[in-house]
Amino acid sequence: MRDMIRLTDLQADDIYEIFQIADEISAGKYSGFLGRKSVVLFFPATSIRTRITFEKGIWMLGGQPILFPSDALDKKEEIKDVFGYLNNWADLLVIRHKDIRLLEEAAKYTEVPIINAMTDVNHPCEILSDLYALSKRREDFIHDKYLFCGKSGNIGLAWKEASEVLGFELSQCCGAGYEMDGVQVYHEIETAVRGKDIICTDSLSADGLKDFKNCQVTRKVMDMANKNALLNPCPPFYRGEEVSADAIESEYFAGYGFKKSLLEVQQAVMVWCLKNL
Repeated sequence: MRDMIRLTDLQADDIYEIFQIADEISAGKYSGFLGRKSVVLFFPATSIRTRITFEKGIWMLGGQPILFPSDALDKKEEIKDVFGYLNNWADLLVIRHKDIRLLEEAAKYTEVPIINAMTDVNHPCEILSDLYALSKRREDFIHDKYLFCGKSGNIGLAWKEASEVLGFELSQCCGAGYEMDGVQVYHEIETAVRGKDIICTDSLSADGLKDFKNCQVTRKVMDMANKNALLNPCPPFYRGEEVSADAIESEYFAGYGFKKSLLEVQQAVMVWCLKNL
């Protein structure tokens, strides 16, 4: 049994295997793979992209999605009891919950794989999807230089996990006090962006905006990056905050179709977790 809770629990070969499965799914393989299998999902009402692609992906693979709100896991009943019973009926669990420790605790008691659909400290499926999409656009996406513009949070830390597994160069541009450990940090975007190929952003809180005034990605900033650089803002993004409107309207923006891969990659993660059980 294979869980997918942290990218750092995987090897580079595991990620490339997931990408290969995604290619095979796009080519029509694995139809019916989840036939007569039930996938239990825990998602908050606010989730849009991750939830719809998991539910659609399960249906396309022939499985049955059973959805609960994330706060169903916050009741008084102990986690070992919740998942002890779910072992009777679930074939796979997909959990979006703020506390990764809950997923790690659940994994001790489940007899089926757990997939992390986002926590407060990482978002592995999102970053795998971005990397898969980049692998289709870039000649050698592992040798590109990545810049993450945002706070130390689930998106930035997931990019860091991926860089540790795959070995690509990652740096951060942020306001003082928002730094991630273990990466090169800049506090001025015009310095940070030079020599970079892939510019990633994350949305900011209202309180954080003033601290990131020197970190906004604009069209002018993108012109300073390497030739053929890509702007990959994590949705939801907000024009005039972490990115400017002219950056989103420019040729640098990866585009809405960039996230199309989320469907195939999340299907591939489910297949990868269940293969060879």
